[in-house]
Amino acid sequence: MDQAGSREGTAERRGAVPLADLARATPEGTARFAARFAATRVADFHRQAAGDVLVSSIGIGTYLGECEDAEDARYQGALRAAVGAGVNLIDTAINYRCQRSERAVGVAVAALLAAGTVRRDELVICTKGGYIPLDGNVPASRDEYNALLEREYFERGVMRREDVVGGGHCLAPAFLADQIARSRANLGIATIDWYYVHNPEQELPTLGRETFRRRMVRAFEALEAKVAAGDIGGFGCATWNGFRVPPDARDHLSLEELVGIAREVAGEAHHFRVVQLPVNLAMSEALRAQTQLVGGRPRTLVEAALDLGITVVASASLMQASLARALPTAVRDALPRFDTDAQRALAFVRGAPGVTSALVGMRDASHVRENVAIAAVEPT
Repeated sequence: MDQAGSREGTAERRGAVPLADLARATPEGTARFAARFAATRVADFHRQAAGDVLVSSIGIGTYLGECEDAEDARYQGALRAAVGAGVNLIDTAINYRCQRSERAVGVAVAALLAAGTVRRDELVICTKGGYIPLDGNVPASRDEYNALLEREYFERGVMRREDVVGGGHCLAPAFLADQIARSRANLGIATIDWYYVHNPEQELPTLGRETFRRRMVRAFEALEAKVAAGDIGGFGCATWNGFRVPPDARDHLSLEELVGIAREVAGEAHHFRVVQLPVNLAMSEALRAQTQLVGGRPRTLVEAALDLGITVVASASLMQASLARALPTAVRDALPRFDTDAQRALAFVRGAPGVTSALVGMRDASHVRENVAIAAVEPT
């Protein structure tokens, strides 16, 4: 058995439910979940998204934090609190916290399933691949990191040295397949609902547009194969700069071109369905800047996504907590019914036209309560 297969076996033994018995998010399951919170959440708290599932308009992110057991436990507690409060969109990435964030999600989901709090088909679980992940802890030296690359990737034929861009990013099909296997094992689930290619624009300045396009074609071919195998439900791109910068920028991504690649690979039945990018009070380009062209017409990212049938998920809703305090008086006056600056900043993103869900990192149950309170039904 190869290493990925061995890790999947470990995940089956660790989890409360075997991988083979777990489902994926479905329209019926997510509607069932949303119905349980209909009396306590505003009417649009759960919104239709890619694949006709209903996702919470506030999602839980797992990016920040130290690579330590105490941080794992905090995330597990916050995840349990979030699902208990009506949040069913869970976002992570294999490189977050040296794979610890994925594993914390896996432990929390297994506990929720075992307790009967939620069913697997009610949760939309998302992760990302593209950055070469560390494992458990940060290597003590560059030599130790290079040894990890040799052992885990080059010697096993997962990728070649020339596939690596910038010392730590890769879009090779075999690498993405390996990462999906590792992520499924870390998460303890059979199917990842949405799988994002993570910051692909990082490779653009190095490769140039033609080589980059060829790599994206091969990546999408690999991801469509993983959809057919049942390992992922759909896929997309999670970006930082790519969709926010103008078309003449070296790292600009065209949503129309990406959808075109998906159609080239799999026709109209393709599974490129979702994009993720920063949207917040300080980074509002997706809402106001016409960085995209669709049919030759200038469009904002959210307009382009609507034209092309793509779900938009906002990341960095609080800009890594920097918008959670000391907002300008004008912003506070514009959002008077909220109690804290974090609520105001999150409400701006959740209420932005074209944004399906606003992700916010949460490591404490009190933060979960504060954030979901913006969507509570007002007492009559």
